[in-house]
Amino acid sequence: MIITDRMSARMDGPFCVFLIGMRFNRLWKIHQWLPVTLDMPRMVAELERQPELGFLGGHSWFGRTTIMVQYWRSFEALTRYARRSDLQHLPAWTRFRQRVGNRGDVGIWHETYHVSEGQYESIYHNMPPFGLGKVGTLVPSIGRHETATQRMNVTPANEPTQSPADIGEGKGDPGAFGGSGSAGG
Repeated sequence: MIITDRMSARMDGPFCVFLIGMRFNRLWKIHQWLPVTLDMPRMVAELERQPELGFLGGHSWFGRTTIMVQYWRSFEALTRYARRSDLQHLPAWTRFRQRVGNRGDVGIWHETYHVSEGQYESIYHNMPPFGLGKVGTLVPSIGRHETATQRMNVTPANEPTQSPADIGEGKGDPGAFGGSGSAGG
C-alpha cells in the first residue's frame, strides 16, 4: 500500500539500528560464501517467529556486497541474541570462523547504532511502510514533524523560512533533499 502523504516515523523510547552484510571477495568460491548466504534467512525466520527476542524488522539489498538494515528494541536484545548458543547466530558465526577464517574468500561486516529517543528523523512520501516507518508508528509530517530540524528538535542558525508545503507548490528551490536545506525533506 503506497501512502501518498508525507509521513514520519515515531519510536517510543530508544532502539538499535544494526547494519549487517557480506561481500563476495572471490565469486568462484561458492562453497565458501553459499553457506554464509543461507544462514541469514534462517536467523531472520527465527527472529520473526520469536518477537520476544527484540527484533523489530528489517530490509535487505543484494549485490557483490550485501546489506541488511535491522531494527531492534535495544542493543541489549541484539547482543543477547548474538551470544545465545541455542539460537541460530552463534553456531553460524562459529561455522564461518572455522570454514572461512582469515582466507579472505568472503567478508562479513556489521555496524551497530544505539539511538536515543528523539535523536533520529525520517521522511516517507509516496512510499509503502518502510524502514523505521514499518517497525515504528507512522505519523503525518505536519507540525513538529514538518522539517528535519523540527523532527530532530534542533534549531540551526539558518533555519529555513519556507515550509516544505511552500516548496512543494513551486515557491522555492527544493535543494538537494527536497526541502529548502532540511535534510530528508
